[in-house]
Amino acid sequence: MSIFTGLSAFPLTPLRNNELDSSAFIRIISMLAQSQVDSITVLGSTGSYAYLSVAQRAHVAQLALEHCGDKPVFVGVGALNTYDVLRNIDWAQEAGAAGLLLAPMCYQPLKDTEVFELYRSASEHTHLPIILYDNPGTTHFQFTPELYRDIAELPHIASIKLPGVPEGSQAARQHIDTIRALIPEQVTLGISTDSHAARGLNAGCDIWYSVMAGTIPDTAHALAYAHSEERIKKSHDLTPLWELFDEHSSLRVITAIAQYKGLVSPACLPLPLHDMTAHDYAKVADMARNLGL
Repeated sequence: MSIFTGLSAFPLTPLRNNELDSSAFIRIISMLAQSQVDSITVLGSTGSYAYLSVAQRAHVAQLALEHCGDKPVFVGVGALNTYDVLRNIDWAQEAGAAGLLLAPMCYQPLKDTEVFELYRSASEHTHLPIILYDNPGTTHFQFTPELYRDIAELPHIASIKLPGVPEGSQAARQHIDTIRALIPEQVTLGISTDSHAARGLNAGCDIWYSVMAGTIPDTAHALAYAHSEERIKKSHDLTPLWELFDEHSSLRVITAIAQYKGLVSPACLPLPLHDMTAHDYAKVADMARNLGL
């Protein structure tokens, strides 16, 4: 079975004075190592990869691999410059990563041909499997099904992390089936956007790439491995969390939950990002308490 199935947890990368808070990060990774998640993905958007230097990211990868137990660790390697992507790949390989997560970061808008060349360069540079990371909310790049197809045919492309699925079970299933028909059989499809997880998994996604699993893994695991109708119910029960994600961003809310649980210290986000206001933090804490998170 592919390691790109099941539930992959995306942990925070807590900082202190713009340096990695190693003790807090180790605390999070050690918690995930003891949890029921199937894999750990560090340096995703939840891990604030875009704000960190190559050296900081190498340190994150090293610590994650030292404290992950027997969990496979995937490492985010995206960068604005392809040469930095390749350097990040080298550090991830040296640390012992089981796979790589690559998004097409951009300042100038990217063309489809440029994004294809990014993945071609990465796939030729490494022996590790690569997750195509589609996150238009942060990258502002829109993949097409045809670009999925072309990139998925490159060597070492192992999974596609989808940003979400349409509303409605039939529309979601059709969306997944359309993409799956275009890509090689061995390439898995993953759902992200946690509020879409139940619908995406029920529609046939192989893996959930999860923000919440990086901080509240038990809740995420219960949803991921429930039967289809129970998944929908569990997701509905988490509506207050999804609403806060939509209002404040998943990163800010999951950071507040991590602070509420004592996993990280205040002011652990990379500047210019800031903690939630005291008023909004209280709303998150009340929600977490009421939902038993």
